[in-house]
Amino acid sequence: MNRTVAGIAGAAGLGLAAWKFSQPEAPPKNMAFVFVKPNQVNEKVKNTVREGLKAKGLTITREGDITSETIDKKKLVDQHYYAIASKATILKPSELNVPNDKFQKQFGVSWADVLAKGQAYNALDACEKLGCDAAGLNKAWGAAKKNDKLVKLGGGFYAGLVEMPGKPPIYVFNAFFMTMRAQYTCPGRILHYFTVEWEEKDLPWADFRGKLLGPTDPKDAPADSLRGKVFRSWQAHDLAAEPNTGDNVVHASASPFEGMCERMNWLATPCRSDAYCRALLNAGMKEETIKAWGNDPQVKLESGKKGSVWDALEDTDATAGIAKAKKLADLQGCGCK
Repeated sequence: MNRTVAGIAGAAGLGLAAWKFSQPEAPPKNMAFVFVKPNQVNEKVKNTVREGLKAKGLTITREGDITSETIDKKKLVDQHYYAIASKATILKPSELNVPNDKFQKQFGVSWADVLAKGQAYNALDACEKLGCDAAGLNKAWGAAKKNDKLVKLGGGFYAGLVEMPGKPPIYVFNAFFMTMRAQYTCPGRILHYFTVEWEEKDLPWADFRGKLLGPTDPKDAPADSLRGKVFRSWQAHDLAAEPNTGDNVVHASASPFEGMCERMNWLATPCRSDAYCRALLNAGMKEETIKAWGNDPQVKLESGKKGSVWDALEDTDATAGIAKAKKLADLQGCGCK
């Protein structure tokens, strides 16, 4: 019989939209969000990244630009680096979970006393308190590190005793983020992005990051990786300086879950409009849990300890990542509908 889809849906007593929604989706693909960092965007770099992605068999499903003004106004980079930015620009010191044992061991004073005396600031407020810009704060932060007046309190969570001439010393959290943020929000710059997908059997996620993208430090990247190619010919790519660990040309998601979170942030993709989000929902995860994990919270792990949910899902392929995310959600008591 030669019946249309609409006819089939009608015969089943369903509307066309409802019929489409009821159909099972294909198995999820590996999907990542990739972007060229704003201070290194130019046509040669974009071409190298674009052709490098295609050469490995990845399909570019979307490509475009986001202006620095939009990034600043919508705080896209703050959300992207939420675990770091929350301590630097979003939360006040009184809202932070500072481990007193580490703080007191490093600085010789209790966190409670420092907080009570108003001696602690996030990086944004520290600039105002000290009357300096991001570069000035970063210089003072570097001096604190050199003088062993810095302590790591957790993943992406640092405190430093910052000193400037003529100013009383203050304790500052994640001061380094201000210069990171400025790279994205400097007027006139753009972030150039690609959304890509591929069959997980054709390229494991670990190889996508390690071999196609390359390690964080581009000097250690394979010669045929994206970071390696640009690093070895940075002058021919019209870059002003040799790429390094901070300015390493290109970013890519660390997992399919992180890729979904980045599309939801940078492109304002609704959760249910994203194929990977729908796969998670179909696996039994709650939408509110998926959205809450967009900020990379600390969650209970299978070991019984707490840790970053993004780290727990790092380098998983699409199918395994869904199973692991569901298991983690169940551990929190929030996985099942």
